[in-house]
Amino acid sequence: MDHKGVKAITHASTFFAPILVPLVVWLLMQDRNVKNLALQALLFHIIMSVLLSISWALSFVLIGIPFLLAFGFMALYYPIKGIIYALQDRPFRYPVIGSLIG
Repeated sequence: MDHKGVKAITHASTFFAPILVPLVVWLLMQDRNVKNLALQALLFHIIMSVLLSISWALSFVLIGIPFLLAFGFMALYYPIKGIIYALQDRPFRYPVIGSLIG
């Protein structure tokens, strides 16, 4: 069965419900590949939220500004890349997290 739409929505959830949607997909889907992707997306969003929060706090002493920009770019770039890969039905793994889970 083709799950391109579910995969694309899981990646796109970074713009509207970054933790809730991957968690629901991970809990409800039966397909192993979709569950794996949802778990990767969930961990990616949690880690990015923590890193962005720390960078934001450190930006008051100016050291966090470059990290805030870098992590903000990563938090947008990889989900968009995942959406494109999902719609083309190509495999996608989040960096670092994808190699740990699988």
